[in-house]
Amino acid sequence: MDEFKFLSILGEGQYQIEKVTDCNQYSQKFGVSLTEKDALMLLEARKNSLKEQERIEFGGGILPKLIFAFCDSPFIYQDNYVDTLESLQDIFYLYKNESLDELTDDELIEYMKKHFDNDCQGSLEYLEDTCLEDFARSIREGTRGFIGKYEDLGE
Repeated sequence: MDEFKFLSILGEGQYQIEKVTDCNQYSQKFGVSLTEKDALMLLEARKNSLKEQERIEFGGGILPKLIFAFCDSPFIYQDNYVDTLESLQDIFYLYKNESLDELTDDELIEYMKKHFDNDCQGSLEYLEDTCLEDFARSIREGTRGFIGKYEDLGE
């Protein structure tokens, strides 16, 4: 029985790696891609981030959505791709909590991407500490205009 559990976990891990590396077919058009080692590192970081934020996640995780959303950013290059994805993943889980889960994953990613490429000019620190903090505060204070389609509350 223990061997079966181990093989199931191993198989699931390989599936997750393949799901992430399959995104390369799209992201390579923008000059960025991930190796299996990169994918494994990002999946390990995901596990740590989920634990730190006391979240659970079912299915494939948010990483493929982040890859598809951000790989075309003018501020992401192969040299910073893995580190940027890791930070975006951490920021995503943090602000899912900070926004009280009032946003869908897609709404949060869309907001992150819009501000990362525009106001933040590629600065992860500005995205996390200013744009998303203001947005989450507005949500916690009861602003409801974002539901279904966020309103640009930061401006």
